[in-house]
Amino acid sequence: MISSLNNIYNVGLYIRLSREDDDKVLISESITNQKSLLLQYAKENNLNICDIYIDDGYSGTNFDRPNFNRLLKDIELGKINMVITKDMSRLGRDYIGTGNLIEKYFPEHNVRYIAVTDNIDTFLDSSNNDIAPFKAIMNDMYAKDISKKIKSSLKAKMKEGKWVGGRTPFGYDQDKNDKNHLVINQEQASVVKRIFNMCMSGLSFYKIAKQLTNEKVKTPAEYYSFEWKSHYNLKYGKWHPKTIRDILTNRIYIGDLVQNKRNKVNYKVKKIVKNNTNDYIVVENTHEAIIDKELFYETQKRIPKNVGRNEKKENHLLDGLLYCGECGHRISITSRRKKDDRCYTICNYYRTYMKKRLCTTHSNNYDKLEKIIINSLTKMCLNYISQDKIRNNVLSNLNKNNKVNNKKGLEILNNDIKQINDNLDYIYIDKLNKKITDEQFERVKSKLEHELSIKQKEYNKLNDDINETINEELKNKLIREYINKFIYFKNPSRELIVNLIDKIEIFEDKTINIKVTFSMPK
Repeated sequence: MISSLNNIYNVGLYIRLSREDDDKVLISESITNQKSLLLQYAKENNLNICDIYIDDGYSGTNFDRPNFNRLLKDIELGKINMVITKDMSRLGRDYIGTGNLIEKYFPEHNVRYIAVTDNIDTFLDSSNNDIAPFKAIMNDMYAKDISKKIKSSLKAKMKEGKWVGGRTPFGYDQDKNDKNHLVINQEQASVVKRIFNMCMSGLSFYKIAKQLTNEKVKTPAEYYSFEWKSHYNLKYGKWHPKTIRDILTNRIYIGDLVQNKRNKVNYKVKKIVKNNTNDYIVVENTHEAIIDKELFYETQKRIPKNVGRNEKKENHLLDGLLYCGECGHRISITSRRKKDDRCYTICNYYRTYMKKRLCTTHSNNYDKLEKIIINSLTKMCLNYISQDKIRNNVLSNLNKNNKVNNKKGLEILNNDIKQINDNLDYIYIDKLNKKITDEQFERVKSKLEHELSIKQKEYNKLNDDINETINEELKNKLIREYINKFIYFKNPSRELIVNLIDKIEIFEDKTINIKVTFSMPK
C-alpha cells in the first residue's frame, strides 16, 4: 500500500492497445480491462488520478503516440509525477526505448513508475525492479516475433494471389464479400481504358495528364480523398505524368497481382525500401482484367516512343522514333525557325556533351527527312501487302488442314488423359477394397502417372502451338489493317506511324535505317 504518500503523487494512468494485441483477441489486454484494473489499483492505494492517457491501435515499438506524447508533456509541465501501466509491455516493446524511460527519463523528472502485474515499482528497493531490463528485452523479442509472423502471413496470402495492400489501385475496389479480392470500379476503369488508348494514339504522359486535367476528369486523389504532398499537386484536380506512367505500367490492369515491391527496414525502423524485382511476388489471373493483355504489352512497346515529348508548339510525326546510328541515343527535333520556317534534327548525346565531341550533330532538315521516311515506309508496306497475299494464297489450305489436325489431336489427347485419370481412380478403389496389394498399387500407379505426364506435356505443347498460331494470325491481321490505312490515307496519323515503326536510326553519312514492327513474308 502506498496510501501514506498519496498527498504528493499526481497519477497518470497509461493504457495502450496495438493492432497485434487486437488480432490475438486478448481480452485481458483490452482497453476496458486495462482501465478497470488500473482504476481499481488506484482506488485501493488512495491515489489521486489526474488524467487517463489511451493510445488505441499503436504498436509498442513506436513511441510517437499522441496520448503518450501528451503524458510526457504533462510530466515536463509538472502535472504528473507518477505513471502506472498494467505491465511494462504497455509502456513499450522496444527494450532501448523502454529502458531509457525507466532508467533515465523518469528518474530525471522525479517520476515514479509502476507496472502492476509485473510487480515493478521504481521507488521501491525490490528484486522485481532488477529484472525489469530482462522483461523489456523479452517484450522486444515478442514484438520481433509478432513482426515476423505478420510478414510471413502476408507473404503467404500474396503467394495465394490475395490482395493485401492498403488502398486499392485506381480502377478497382475491394470485394465486399472478400477483402483480399479486387473487383472493377466501372467509373474509374473507363478512365484507365481511355489512358491506354491515348498512349496508343501517340500522346506522351504529359499530354495525357494535361488533357485529363483540362477536362476536369477526377484524379485518384479525389477518389481517395488523399492529400498530395508533392508540390506538383497542391490541390485536387491535377493529373501528373507520373500517375499516368504508373497506370500504364501496372500489370494489375491485366488481372495480375504484383506485390511485395517494398518492405520496412525492420520492425523498429519504419523506413520503406524498394525490393529487388526478383523479390516481387507475381500471381497471374487473380481478378478481372480491365485491359486486354495484347493491348497492355503493345502499350509497353509504345511508351519509349512517347516519353520525353513535352508540350511543343508543333508536334512532329516522328517524335520519339529517331535514334543516332553511331551512339544509340535519341535524336530530337528543334523548334521551327522563323527566318526560314525550318526545323532540324540533333543528336541529344552531342548536344549534352558538345564540348567533349563525343558524337556529331546528325543535323538534317526535318521536313525533308520525314518525306523520305514516309516514302520509304510506303514502298515497304506495298511490298509487304503483295508478298503477304502470295504467301496467304499458298499457305491457306495448309493452315486449314493443320488447324483441323491439331484440334483432332487435342481431342484425342484429352480423351487419353481422362482415361488415365479414371484408371488411377479405379486402382485406388481396388486398393481400398483390398483387391490389389499396396505393392501392385504403387507399381501400376507409377506407370500410369508417367504415361499421364507424357500425355499432358503433348497436350500443353499442341495447345500452345495452336494459341501461337492464333496470336500470330491476329498480329498479322492487325498489321495489315495498319498498313492498309497508311497506304490509303494521304496524311497518316501519328498513331499509325508508331504502330508501324519501331525505331529509325540516322547515321552521320545521312544513311537511314527504318526498323518496322512487321517482318516481310518469306
